[in-house]
Amino acid sequence: MRRRDIIRAAVAVPVAARAALASGAGLQPFDPAMLREIARETASNPFRAPDSKLPDSLAKLDYNQYRDVRFRPDHAIWRGTGLPFQIQLFHRGFIYSERVDLYEVTDGKALPILYSPEMFDFGKLGRPQPADLGYAGFRIHAPFNRADYFDEVSVFLGASYFRAVGKGQAYGLSARGLSIRTGNPGGEEFPLFRSFWIERPAKKSAAIVVHALLDSPSAAAAFRFTIRPGADTVFDTEMTLFPRTDLSEAGIGTITSMFLFDANSRNKIDDYRPAVHDSNGLLMLNGNGERLWRPLGNPNDLQVSAFGDASPKGFGLMQRKRDFAYYEDLEAKYERRPSLWVEPIGDFGKGAVTLVEIPTRKEIHDNIVAFWRPDTGLKAKGEFAYKYLLHWCAAPPGRQALASVVDTRAGLNLDENARLFVLDIVGDRLQPVSTDPSLRLDVSTDRGTIRNPVVQANSHIRGLTASFELVPAGPVAELRAQLRNDNQPVSEVWVYRWTR
Repeated sequence: MRRRDIIRAAVAVPVAARAALASGAGLQPFDPAMLREIARETASNPFRAPDSKLPDSLAKLDYNQYRDVRFRPDHAIWRGTGLPFQIQLFHRGFIYSERVDLYEVTDGKALPILYSPEMFDFGKLGRPQPADLGYAGFRIHAPFNRADYFDEVSVFLGASYFRAVGKGQAYGLSARGLSIRTGNPGGEEFPLFRSFWIERPAKKSAAIVVHALLDSPSAAAAFRFTIRPGADTVFDTEMTLFPRTDLSEAGIGTITSMFLFDANSRNKIDDYRPAVHDSNGLLMLNGNGERLWRPLGNPNDLQVSAFGDASPKGFGLMQRKRDFAYYEDLEAKYERRPSLWVEPIGDFGKGAVTLVEIPTRKEIHDNIVAFWRPDTGLKAKGEFAYKYLLHWCAAPPGRQALASVVDTRAGLNLDENARLFVLDIVGDRLQPVSTDPSLRLDVSTDRGTIRNPVVQANSHIRGLTASFELVPAGPVAELRAQLRNDNQPVSEVWVYRWTR
């Protein structure tokens, strides 16, 4: 590939910042401090929308037509070099109209990755014009499932969305660089990654480093991702945020997923499968060390839940069901979809883990969003740094001492004024206490009456089944339950919002 003489900065980067990068010919210096300065200068100037003009032949593609525009693997960056990673590129088209600038960084020097239509097979579409259309994003490949094949590890494509998988997993939920006004009736703002700088890895490196410039009408930010593929793929994430305006509704560590239905919530879905979801619950480890589990739902109306906390230890959207029989879908492979756990590094201060549940009738719509929202707004012209790990995993790292709620079911009780809730709970700590008379289900609600809490051994799940009745006192009730033994917690805390 030919290389340009100077770094071409992202569309939104001011002229002064471009000049700082392009002060001479050939390779140009690059480091995270320089990117933070670009983000700071970007935020000090008015937002300018990226280049999104495309020929009709690309702009009017549908999903299946866009999938026919395929990158040619023999043109992968670093292919045949003996390096442990390769990069493949996405062409612009369909809903991915914004141009993203890509750079390769070697020994602290950066050069643009030039557009070449030779990298793609356009199929029936034919090669488009003009010649320099640019890229929409990229994906990272590595031999982490088997030594002789470079599998996809991660994809950066669309706004500030990116996805990843661990060993043996299939793509599911997504992360975002930043979310703004998610769940606001006035509409959401979608920041986007304008430029990426991808560091060339060493020959025996277990990680690849990606830098990104994020931009939106309300903020700019610099990111550094250190990506380590494996059984769990981990992103060591460093973010420096520069608000253009006061941000009272910013989402940090944002996760986007899909929940259509399961056995507890299929009354409005006509489908041959038992369940359809990328995630089935929000897991939280709060600053007091308390672990909470909130099953997801597909509500009739938009619902936003905020779990106030200080210095959270982690949160994430989990896919706990790992049996094919639970989904019966050979194509979607929902049992192989990853969970995503956000682990703060340092003190995130006061705020709330926020869950947004959006009504949907189709599984193609991502209708679940979770993120950390700081209590104090992020002021314009300020600088805010966040560090966190993103674990693409089957379950969060570390041994889980408390038992987990693996199933939530509810239905009409024999007494039609009450709802019956049934929870299946499993975990190592249950075995010695399953017949202990001091074991009890501690249940409460903010609205209504709780009756008849019962705990029974369940050999079919090698755990316990707990049940209780709710007599509602209104259209909505917040519920909280936990197994306890001599006032010591045995299970995580189950939290649930019931709506009539």
